[in-house]
Amino acid sequence: MKKGKKLYEGKAKIIFATIDKNTVIQHFKDDATAFNNQKKSNIEGKGILNNRISEHLLKSLAEIGIRNHLIKRLNMREQLVEFVNIIPIEFVIRNIATGSLTKRLGIEEGTILDKPLIEYCLKNDQLGDPIVSREHILNFNWLNIIELDLINKQCLRINDFLQGLFRAVGIKLVDFKVEFGKTKLNEKIILADEISPDTCRLWDQQTEKKLDKDRFRKNLGYVVDAYQEVAKRLGILHEQSNIRPVKFSKPTAVKIKRNK
Repeated sequence: MKKGKKLYEGKAKIIFATIDKNTVIQHFKDDATAFNNQKKSNIEGKGILNNRISEHLLKSLAEIGIRNHLIKRLNMREQLVEFVNIIPIEFVIRNIATGSLTKRLGIEEGTILDKPLIEYCLKNDQLGDPIVSREHILNFNWLNIIELDLINKQCLRINDFLQGLFRAVGIKLVDFKVEFGKTKLNEKIILADEISPDTCRLWDQQTEKKLDKDRFRKNLGYVVDAYQEVAKRLGILHEQSNIRPVKFSKPTAVKIKRNK
């Protein structure tokens, strides 16, 4: 598949045009960011692993009827995906309290939630991806009530399936973020973006060792090693991988402005 001009570049991926206006190429970068792009680094091999893991998870979801934008993986870093207009809402599904939830509400870290919690964030880097309510989404016509209810049901189905999939390989699915888009042909809502250790919090069931992007956020080190561990447990990466394990390189320190 011939790669055309660059259409968009985000923090972790680049989107390229193809000769088919209904498809694009999604390229996974090694860049790592956190705290609304205030912390940055380059972690060799991360993009390759995210490409493989996301491909595996999206294929598995498609098998249970969760339609998504993945068509096929093209190479180590790229996927051919269906072109969609991304809905400007991030859907965060939480099973265990951690991260911003504990900070905002004073919930004890590691609290198991009685049922999955879905939170909505407006996709806007300049505003820091603020949390919004169901009423915001409907009032500002980001989605109508039928579309929002449909996505909520999809989020719960995805969560139920992924929890079982990860539990089978000794991993807790703590929380994760997904995005949806509308297809160009008929504006059908489908799952898009990626599902990987960049977008999920994954803890070892026995030790609660972090196997996700929190290793970068919290300066825990060995980011690629953790991502490799997830891939190996999912059976998509052989023990002798051609991805060289690398240690986490400390990013340049930056001052983060706090709202008073």
